[in-house]
Amino acid sequence: MPSTDAEPYGLATHAAAVLAARTGVDLHDVAVVLGSGWSRAAAELGDGPSVELADVPGFPAPSVAGHGAAVRSVEIGGRRILVFLGRVHLYEGHDPAVVAHGVRTAALAGCRTIVLTNGAGSLRRDWPIGQPVLISDHVNLTGRSPLTGTSPPAPFGSRFVDLTDLYSARLRAVARTVELDLPDGVYVGFHGPHFETPAEIRMAATIGGDLVGMSTVLEAIAARHMGMEVLGLSLATNLAAGISDVPIDGADVLAAGDAAGERIGRLLAGILAADAVT
Repeated sequence: MPSTDAEPYGLATHAAAVLAARTGVDLHDVAVVLGSGWSRAAAELGDGPSVELADVPGFPAPSVAGHGAAVRSVEIGGRRILVFLGRVHLYEGHDPAVVAHGVRTAALAGCRTIVLTNGAGSLRRDWPIGQPVLISDHVNLTGRSPLTGTSPPAPFGSRFVDLTDLYSARLRAVARTVELDLPDGVYVGFHGPHFETPAEIRMAATIGGDLVGMSTVLEAIAARHMGMEVLGLSLATNLAAGISDVPIDGADVLAAGDAAGERIGRLLAGILAADAVT
């Protein structure tokens, strides 16, 4: 039952109630969305009740390799964590409201903090493949927003949301208590599904980009609108088009994530266990 932009909030309220019933947990504290290359990291977060997304209102099944079709409830550091084992994207043909549905559901399930992860093309030769990068800001080149359509109903805030502090500096500092030397980067979100051209990568560099990808930006906007504190984590899975002579292959993205899986899983688990994460 995919949502429409006419009533995404009511659908997310329904979905949150279903998750509470299926997991046996009334309220969660933190949500995590695992992106491309992050699936192996799930093992480091522990086990718990798992719910197939097909059984939760508003969630279509992900169609992209490396994206699971379930959400898991785990406990870390005394907190209840909702771990989305995959996501859907604009390029799968979904409306922005569907792309943002998981974020809104998590907020209505009680989560005040969200960690959005992705695999990204890197514009920085000094970052090795497999380098985790904290997202400090983004440029949304998808041409879409999760806040278009009818005005959000009460009690939700205005759709004219301030994104000045979208990616939390406080949470980036928390992440650096787990891994001191994590770099910052600006993530440029494209629509996809094709990889970017060398000219588009030069443009991304000109406007301040360090990373490129096809997710995250709409979820981050929706999360901020829902009052959530956002931590963005990219995994540099390949050099972007024109940065090297190596052809870009989606299989290589997943392979890079698999190779870095233990490291990024420990990083993620350490962040979620930190006392200051919520």
